[in-house]
Amino acid sequence: MEVTVIGAGLAGSEAALQLAKRGINVKLYEMRPKKNTGAHKTEKCAEFVCSNSLGSYDITNASGLLKKEMELLGGELIKIAYDSQIPAGNALAIDREGFSEKVTQKILNNPNITLIKQELKEIPNTPTIIASGPLTSEGLSESIKNFTQNEHLFFFDAIAPIVEAESINFDIAFWQNRYNKGDAAYINCPMNKEQYEKFYQILTTAPRIELKDFERDAKFFESCLPVEVLASRGIDTLRFGPMKPIGLIDPRTENENYAVVQLRQDNSAKTLFNLVGFQTNLKWGSQKELIHSIPGLENANIVRYGVMHRNTFINSPKVLNPTLQTRNKKDLFFAGQLTGTEGYTESIASGLLAGINMSRYLDKKELLLLPKATMLGALTQYITDPLHEKFQPINSNWGIVEKIELPKKERKNKKLKAELISKRSIEYFQNLII
Repeated sequence: MEVTVIGAGLAGSEAALQLAKRGINVKLYEMRPKKNTGAHKTEKCAEFVCSNSLGSYDITNASGLLKKEMELLGGELIKIAYDSQIPAGNALAIDREGFSEKVTQKILNNPNITLIKQELKEIPNTPTIIASGPLTSEGLSESIKNFTQNEHLFFFDAIAPIVEAESINFDIAFWQNRYNKGDAAYINCPMNKEQYEKFYQILTTAPRIELKDFERDAKFFESCLPVEVLASRGIDTLRFGPMKPIGLIDPRTENENYAVVQLRQDNSAKTLFNLVGFQTNLKWGSQKELIHSIPGLENANIVRYGVMHRNTFINSPKVLNPTLQTRNKKDLFFAGQLTGTEGYTESIASGLLAGINMSRYLDKKELLLLPKATMLGALTQYITDPLHEKFQPINSNWGIVEKIELPKKERKNKKLKAELISKRSIEYFQNLII
């Protein structure tokens, strides 16, 4: 048996490894470096292109529960992520270069996987998983559109800038996690009211990179909005969003500042840090002026500027079953952000499920249909719900999971709800035989 997997990103790499460990031969196609995306920087598998964080690993957090489910399902990339972990409080942040290198080597050293650096422009007529990502090439996009008989939807994703740690002024910046939870993993740049207003003026008047004709009707995903879009909603929007000062008391002054910019470690050597929540489409000269207006970053060496790019996804409610199998072609599955799952963890999880279910399809076994009582089941059932009229990408969250009944006096206890939902899900996966 042989399966074609298109795309060696997070979802495609996970799907390929799941198939390979079940004895199935895989042809894994990746168009980079012969054809680049505009967002990727390397030709390695499973490259992180935006943040280097997979979100919280606490199981009382929706993303944390999804990670636990992936572990229980035998996920390969989640193991590598923990092996590549760098300090970030309760978040699973990774050394992005080290992570990609480990995944690449695991794929190259697997005798059941053949990595082919070539663009596929047509959907093969053989068992296939399409995990080509939100930056799917024009040729393959056209083939997918012809298959689905639906126009692609799209939104815009933005990447945050990265600066060198040694260029940060620690006479101003300070280390601290919000509410002092755990060992300090974030660098904080405090602002007073005057400094914030100057920053806001630069941000809201700075020129942006001009969108192409096909990009003008932009649809932004709410959890990854460019910082300038957030700022356009009002002068205090950032102070209640990525720049909120709550829980960040400068230990030198014991004062809570007017606003705070946080930076998160981006590599294991602690030499690079990204600006949390600062995805942007400002022109690079404006980005430099803006970053240098932040106290503590006045002389920061910027090693990567923010960029914004078009993300493509299919109309999954019209195309897919919750098993990630297409409704009109039984040997064709989709995985990753192309399905409308948003986020690194969600992308890997969908590749995991697609790989498992493709192997079950080839073995003539019933496909794994996960219940809404689990985070992955709720996610896949949400993105494939045929009742969706205006489908938009979504990430893991408690709102999509099957509710759990609590006594009336406990109904507002969100932590208890999360704990009980997580316990229910974990028990399901512990008893699951696949």
